Amino acid sequence: MFTATSPDEMPDRDTILSMSGLDFMLAMKEGRVSRPPISALMAYTLENVEEGRVVFRGKPAFVHTNPAGGVHGGWYGTLLDSCMSCAVMTRTPKGSVYTTLEYKVNLIGAIPVDTEILATGTADHVGRSTGVARGEIRDATTGRLYATGSATCLIMKLRE
Repeated sequence: MFTATSPDEMPDRDTILSMSGLDFMLAMKEGRVSRPPISALMAYTLENVEEGRVVFRGKPAFVHTNPAGGVHGGWYGTLLDSCMSCAVMTRTPKGSVYTTLEYKVNLIGAIPVDTEILATGTADHVGRSTGVARGEIRDATTGRLYATGSATCLIMKLRE
């Protein structure tokens, strides 16, 4: 996998629309298209992709902490939004794109800085115009649950 460092390294619209969502996510995992810059900023990588399910591996660092010294809730939200919406993406057809309409995050426990986690998104429903997914963040070693989430995505057919 490689990370885009400038807009010209990001996949263009034709590239995105030429693949199904699953094919696009697999291309990202295999390094044929770049991963988004936010994944480097937020310290996570694509671990696993299959139809209806995506797993990211991450490790929050000191730069991801809030004023009280804990991992910022926005870090949890970013990981959950990413894994849940990408799980929906894996079930979108060629010629379609998606965007998150809304997501909800439930913080269950504090992730210690430098703890490796797995963020798993599972698509529960993907129709012609919407997708619904759920997600969770767990300690990669112990399996301890740190957060859960749910998301609704808008699916837009841009090309036949």
